[in-house]
Amino acid sequence: MSKIDYDKTQEYLETLIPPREEEIQRMEEYAKEKGFPIIGPACGYYCYQLARMIGAKSIFELGSGYGYSTAWFAKAVKENGGGVVHHTVWDDDLSKRAKGHLSALGSDDVVKFHIAEAVETLRKTSGPFDIIFNDIDKDAYPTSLPHIKEKLRSGGLLIIDNMIWHGQILDPNDREKTTEAIREFTKMITTDPDWIVSLTPMRDGMIVAFKK
Repeated sequence: MSKIDYDKTQEYLETLIPPREEEIQRMEEYAKEKGFPIIGPACGYYCYQLARMIGAKSIFELGSGYGYSTAWFAKAVKENGGGVVHHTVWDDDLSKRAKGHLSALGSDDVVKFHIAEAVETLRKTSGPFDIIFNDIDKDAYPTSLPHIKEKLRSGGLLIIDNMIWHGQILDPNDREKTTEAIREFTKMITTDPDWIVSLTPMRDGMIVAFKK
């Protein structure tokens, strides 16, 4: 078997995604133009698929940017019969941009917007949740896990972004603080018997963890 090219594989995965709404494509174009990190179409569609598969109606995002991942989760929640997706950011401008995009998609009616620190907002928000999506500062991944575990229902899913971390996680000589935090988080969740965990090498790596 020939060696698999990672970049070509990612490009191939994007060809398998059904046509996307024009507003979602505009969000992707903005990210490319501004260099803004979003999860991208393949991971976005994967999140949508997972939410549909478990019939998710309550989703909490730890770190939401200008609403790209929110748009995919909101699409699933609406198709599941309604519910709520919690969008959390520190930045007022990001929140306003997200509201504009989600309004254009007709999904703002299932989104609750928070301008605050994400983990603290999760702690103060009534759960449990069907899905928690984690995309905060990577240094804070390890300390976020106990709060996530408390708020996620049994049978719920935790989805964590950037778990390959641009390939840095694969370099044993990389001892950068953020890389080490991702390693610590990965060890914590994969050795905890309360979780069933897989790492999908899609884009920058996504862990999907099922809470028993």
